[in-house]
Amino acid sequence: MPSLCAKTRRTYTQMKQVVEISRTQVVMAFVSTCIEATARLLNTSYKEVYQRMKQVDLIERYIIPHYEALHTESRDNIAEGIAECLKEWEDRR
Repeated sequence: MPSLCAKTRRTYTQMKQVVEISRTQVVMAFVSTCIEATARLLNTSYKEVYQRMKQVDLIERYIIPHYEALHTESRDNIAEGIAECLKEWEDRR
């Protein structure tokens, strides 16, 4: 029978292989969270928020480039900032 340490080590190694995801996947998961939190704040669907963001290129020009700074904020602060930015960018169109 293998020792508990060997079993734990094997399980950790297996988990590490499963858990490792690319930076792109992490950023895209964050983008998803931003869309959902903003939709909740605006009391609308995530589909509508995504379409609005897409129209002004907010994801590519704001969320992704500023990921490092944004992901340190609370979900509420992120949603408020993104909602404000979205409105400003839409008003400029």
